[in-house]
Amino acid sequence: MNIFEALRQSHELQRELGARLLETRGDTPERDELFQQLKQELLAHETAEERHFYLLLIPDDLGVDVSRHAIAEHHEMDEMVEELEQTEASSPAWLPRARKLVDKIHHHLEEEEHKFFQMAGKVLDEKQKLGLADDYLKEYEALKSEAA
Repeated sequence: MNIFEALRQSHELQRELGARLLETRGDTPERDELFQQLKQELLAHETAEERHFYLLLIPDDLGVDVSRHAIAEHHEMDEMVEELEQTEASSPAWLPRARKLVDKIHHHLEEEEHKFFQMAGKVLDEKQKLGLADDYLKEYEALKSEAA
């Protein structure tokens, strides 16, 4: 498995959790559980991705702007998660805020998969792509275990 395949696995999980979260209504255990799962998934993914993907792209002229943009979007999503945490799940404002977060996630994932990955494919060699996948997955799994 290369780094792009490893990242896409988490992307698919993020999409699934986001879709399921938007189907919830009111302050229910299901909404809380899905939100916690999405929050943990985002945190583990973005931390491991920044450390084991974007960090290696930043030194390259092709990768610096893309990496900075992606990391800034991670920060925006973190702020959106914090805003949701501070909103009562039963509030009429909760679902529109969750939809805004899910829309941002979708935008970010599409950018990564259709723009950033192509650029990274030019910067990284095959050995790096495979090694980064191993490093990313180890970090990702460790972060998910810590959160559980």
